[in-house]
Amino acid sequence: MANRKFYITTPIYYPNDIPHIGHAYTTIAADVLARWHKLKGDKVWFLTGTDEHGKKIQNAAEKKGKSPKEFVDDLIPKFKDAWKKLNIEYSRFIRTTDRDHEKKVQEILNKVYDNGDIYLGKYEGYYCTACEAYYTEKDLENGCCPIHKTKVDLLKEPSYFFKLGKYQKQLLELYKKNSEFISPKNRKLEIINRIKEGLDDLSISRTSFDWGIPLPFDKKHVCYVWFDALLNYYSGANDFWPADIHLVGKDILWFHVVIWPAMLLSAGIKLPKKIFAHGWWTFDKEKISKSRGKVINVDDLVSIAGVDSARYFLFRETPFGEDGDFSEQALIDRHNNELADKLGNLVSRVAALAEKYGIQKTENRLLKKLKLKEIEKHFEKYEIDRALNEIFAFIDVCNEYVQSKKPWETHDKKVLYELADSIREIAKLLFPFIPETSEKIAKQFRTDKIKKDEILFKKV
Repeated sequence: MANRKFYITTPIYYPNDIPHIGHAYTTIAADVLARWHKLKGDKVWFLTGTDEHGKKIQNAAEKKGKSPKEFVDDLIPKFKDAWKKLNIEYSRFIRTTDRDHEKKVQEILNKVYDNGDIYLGKYEGYYCTACEAYYTEKDLENGCCPIHKTKVDLLKEPSYFFKLGKYQKQLLELYKKNSEFISPKNRKLEIINRIKEGLDDLSISRTSFDWGIPLPFDKKHVCYVWFDALLNYYSGANDFWPADIHLVGKDILWFHVVIWPAMLLSAGIKLPKKIFAHGWWTFDKEKISKSRGKVINVDDLVSIAGVDSARYFLFRETPFGEDGDFSEQALIDRHNNELADKLGNLVSRVAALAEKYGIQKTENRLLKKLKLKEIEKHFEKYEIDRALNEIFAFIDVCNEYVQSKKPWETHDKKVLYELADSIREIAKLLFPFIPETSEKIAKQFRTDKIKKDEILFKKV
């Protein structure tokens, strides 16, 4: 079914630091899926961006002696630059300081307020500025944030509340009716159990700082950063709403499957079709953490073996949705043993033989061994790693075919045609994962006058 719309989002990232492997993973995953849908002829909208309001940004800006806006303006190029380096083709880079976004947030706040779902109260509770999240006493670990392991602040201030509790039943019905809404499935039970314990109303405004979007019905309050940030998916949708998939890290799943749909239900807006939470990357078995010096930023990632090898590694190393552990050696091994030895070797051998002996068009029986239907199914189910494994299984089949048919002895032009034609198909299927290399292969094999070219993957 060509020409249907496909809308995919990444979370919007906090620009208080340079992008690392965690940001890169989600963004490349979205890029892979967006490119796959483009290959199928779909109209694609791929949204990414930055989350620029809140106390954390204000504090960081003050430390640097800048206004919050100057501070974020200086950081945005680092994100755009990182995505360019990783060959990511997004449709829009949204910033929560964009005028159209701020306007849309105020519009939705008014709608929810008019609907009777926002009331003034007093907030008293624990808050972690680092993750801009509220915690109950039982969430804390020794009085510290369960994620950052840092002390939380006890806040007391007037606040507007969103009637989250009102949507408890509707949310449970939503998960039942749309069993795919929370993906992968193993993340669903925990959410359901938490909701069944009861939902507290959500504090959605602050008066203790002013770096945020003012509430349209009370300018003394600024909007809580999550209520503002989540709306980027809607304000940046460019006529593509509802989203087909929001890709998020598992640590922010709650905001996306509980708070976000409740906000939309209150505002009378269609819900997204799926929220997919992937795992975390660890670095040599430890959680990525700047404070502990356990970080791989985008430049580090690309410097090991190039952009395509980095993109390839992230989706070959670990099942999509699960945790993965990064090590430089593992990336180098995959680059050398799979990209260089399997793919690179196949392409250079066939190109050299085709240049020497020529090719003759025939029925490509080799291509029947490519499990295209399986690959399409894996993409539909967001099993990106399995799609990639299937493509590489076919590369193995092609390499075995070269070995068994021995075209360097037989000079069989038909066998070389089958191989060249299969390589064209491989290049197309690998395009979402390794776009630069795929384009090189496609160009080399575009016509029947095939010439040997430079090595695709030099060994590291």
